[in-house]
Amino acid sequence: MCRQVFGFRLAMIVVSAPAALLNAAPGLGVRLAGAAVVVTVMVSYVLFRDWERFGPLLLRHPSLLAADTLFGSFLLVSAGPDTTLAYVSVCTPLLAGLVYSWRGAACFASLQALILLVVHTALKAGRPEPVAEALLLPGLCVIAGAMGSTLRNLMLRFGAATEALTTARARLAAAEAVSAERARLAREMHDSVAKTLYGVALAADGLAATASAGAPDPARIRRQAELVSRSARRAAAESRELLADLRRDPERDPERAPEEIPLWRLLAHRTREFGRRTGLEVTCHWPAHHPAPFPALPAPVARHVLAIATEALENAHRHARAGRVDVRVTLDGHLLGLAIHDDGTGLPPGTTLERLREQGHFGMLGMVERAAQAGARIRIGRGTHDRGTEVRLDIPLPRPAPRTPVNP
Repeated sequence: MCRQVFGFRLAMIVVSAPAALLNAAPGLGVRLAGAAVVVTVMVSYVLFRDWERFGPLLLRHPSLLAADTLFGSFLLVSAGPDTTLAYVSVCTPLLAGLVYSWRGAACFASLQALILLVVHTALKAGRPEPVAEALLLPGLCVIAGAMGSTLRNLMLRFGAATEALTTARARLAAAEAVSAERARLAREMHDSVAKTLYGVALAADGLAATASAGAPDPARIRRQAELVSRSARRAAAESRELLADLRRDPERDPERAPEEIPLWRLLAHRTREFGRRTGLEVTCHWPAHHPAPFPALPAPVARHVLAIATEALENAHRHARAGRVDVRVTLDGHLLGLAIHDDGTGLPPGTTLERLREQGHFGMLGMVERAAQAGARIRIGRGTHDRGTEVRLDIPLPRPAPRTPVNP
């Protein structure tokens, strides 16, 4: 705002400078008027063009504005208060109010009003005029000073409110980031370490039961002990992977490219391992053009899809008491579909995410959160089947960038 005031002031001085030079007395008067024109024009131009650099100097030294006011009074005496220099006089208390608050506004408004009264009295000597006309410009100076001080206070309050709003937004963003990271860690722990430790506990229970039998079988005890050992090592490896992911620097170690994650090969391998481990019948249905390469998915989306499919398979084995699981992948334009259906008991009536959270079951909640992170749509229910549970995921595929034609 100070820069704009100096720009307006510069324009008014340029317009009235010829009148000041023509009306100046020969000799010393012309020299003083010329020096006043040069000084006021240069000061106004410098502060208008580079306020950020020279403005702090004006803030620290109010005497500079007082000296500029003195040079402006030479022009006012030469050109007269009836010219556009009157607007320059009003600019001075306005600037003082903006820069120095109400004390500076009061000081410079009084100084400029006194100068205007003296100039008006000296130039209008012998020609009586109404008092209201003589006090018009001094009154405008007082009003301009009050306006400058008021605008300064408003801008300071607005700046404080903006700073408070920025701080609140930063705190809210930090809280949201912490909440999102906690949810991510909960999902990762549920889908990896927690399940593995659950398997370790089951294997240890089987080992204890076998060892406490009347005639324990050494070969069976050895197999169960090896199972416990493998599961414990797997839990330790998953814990190290989780810690490494927490320590990873995204700038130095960016996420792998989508082609480095063979999603559909991993999904087929995961379903085969699931069937072999659980004894359930698992069938996979791929599009007709398989094994042609599927459209590439971003690395985070691919990991979320694989985690959702794994959780759906585990739920079919643990909770649904299913005997058969069908995994079906469809491709419809730019929409990739993944459906996992089991012939188990299905979801209990009235199942909601909030109720599952209260009961300490976080698997389905993690599936919904992962689908939201991947920008996909997830539906969990019976679907079009008579029984069982179907988890259907619709993933929008990234559209390829248009190719720029190459002119031969």
